[in-house]
Amino acid sequence: MREFSVICRNCHTQTAYTQPLNACPHCGEHWLDAIYPLTETNLVNPADWRASLSQYGTNLWRYRQRLPLRDDANIVSLGEGWTPLLRAHNLGLMLGHDNIYIKDERQGPTGSFKDRQATIAISALKEAGITEAVVASTGNVAIAFSAYAARAGIKMWVFVTSSVPPDKMREVALYGSEVIKVAGTYDDCKKVAADFAASKNLFLDLGIKGIAAKEAMKTLAYEIAEQLGNIAAGVDASLPSGDRYPWQAPDWYLQAVSGGLGPVGVMKGFAELASAGIVDKVPKLACFQSSGCAPMANSFHKGLQVAENVDNPITEITTLATGVPGVAYEVLRELIERYGGTIEAIDDADAFQALQVVAQMDGLSIEPATAVTFAGLFKLIREGVIKPHETVVVNCSGHTFPVEKHIIGEHFTRDIILEEATGHSAARQEGLLTALEDIDPRVQRIAIVEDNPDAARLIRRILQAQGDYLIEEANNGLDGLALIKQKRPNLVILDLMMPGLDGFAIVEAMKKERHLQDVPIIVITAKELSPIERERLDGKIKALLQKGSFMDSDLLSDIRQALPE
Repeated sequence: MREFSVICRNCHTQTAYTQPLNACPHCGEHWLDAIYPLTETNLVNPADWRASLSQYGTNLWRYRQRLPLRDDANIVSLGEGWTPLLRAHNLGLMLGHDNIYIKDERQGPTGSFKDRQATIAISALKEAGITEAVVASTGNVAIAFSAYAARAGIKMWVFVTSSVPPDKMREVALYGSEVIKVAGTYDDCKKVAADFAASKNLFLDLGIKGIAAKEAMKTLAYEIAEQLGNIAAGVDASLPSGDRYPWQAPDWYLQAVSGGLGPVGVMKGFAELASAGIVDKVPKLACFQSSGCAPMANSFHKGLQVAENVDNPITEITTLATGVPGVAYEVLRELIERYGGTIEAIDDADAFQALQVVAQMDGLSIEPATAVTFAGLFKLIREGVIKPHETVVVNCSGHTFPVEKHIIGEHFTRDIILEEATGHSAARQEGLLTALEDIDPRVQRIAIVEDNPDAARLIRRILQAQGDYLIEEANNGLDGLALIKQKRPNLVILDLMMPGLDGFAIVEAMKKERHLQDVPIIVITAKELSPIERERLDGKIKALLQKGSFMDSDLLSDIRQALPE
């Protein structure tokens, strides 16, 4: 039986934990944190604790000695945690940053990082013998809590805003929860849920203020440190290492915030690891909010100690529409003052563009809240806040829900209509071939001349995502010039530094050919050009882009300007 205590942020009173608390018994404040005594049963010796992990599986309960549950018999699990840490290879190429990693929380049992919160909160309710509980949510918490409560035999009363998509509400109801839709903001929804819980004398989940949520999110930090240690050692990051390799903290941790739960818990986890000497630092923290509801970001940049509320959130990203952050802002601000970082506001349009970029560059379909994080990542890299050598971990908090209408519109398919069979197989085959030709309207031919396979693949991927171009490739200068002469493309995308024949020579050769001299050229290069080199290209190319500093939208904009209508 593990023992631990609860400490109040307001009055610092410590209380031995025996059952879930909704308030400090001394002062009545709600922000509570778990602390673990220095006993052998809690394995405070870092080496002993890390060695103990080998006896547990690959889910977040491998860290059970540092989690707020007294008896393992009460664990309610669906296999959550130990989600992949993926290198953002193509995005890294595009941004010029080799060490961007994505913590892929989409792969939790219900598809979001809230599964971590649910497994610990519901396990604690089970241990305390609580059979009914109340929670307010904008979607992901409602689904996660309902799934785990069903497994534990606990009835959930789930209060959601009317902006939550009906499909999510139906999933919550499918698990057997009572769904109450509140016509108002998320802050209104939380107030109604609290009033209901008080009137029925039911347990109310406090989210960030309670201990379960923050302790759940700190497991993200534990996993990231263990996985980055594997990566540094050159071994498979998907296999837990325990004490075989040194753990590592990133330089930055990035996440979009509504109430602030994720980053507060994650930073608590890194602080615990740093205090124990398991990692050598606590990362800098970057949090992001939708600009239509950004009380934390706005207040942070005003230098305010207490957040100014947003009364009327205006954003399509409803999961981030918390206008009253309360003490969570103060905690995040303190963390940033201590460890470094920022809180930024991101436009919805930039977020939805980032959602599309991440899907098309690295094959990840992400939820809008995560898209806000990626848009924030792009912003901080462009502004030079995040340096090229720094290791960055982005919390991919959940999977895409139907948001595609904001990105690709209604007409995103091409139709094939086959005529009824006439009994003549040749005629039918000819009709099919004609239909197949009709669905590929590409007429613009682009030649990519690039000797770096990764860079060539990135450029091809950007073009393919548009679906409008015929693409030819050559991986050296001599083959590139031969390709250009043979195919006569509508546009050439050219690297400068290549073996055999460099890009400067290709440009000059094209300008001497009557049939090629008017073909537009876009140069993409990692080379810092001297004034003489720039003069060699002056007036001969349409655009010059620096590798690692352009976004897909920059390249596509230059292509559209260069190609004839």
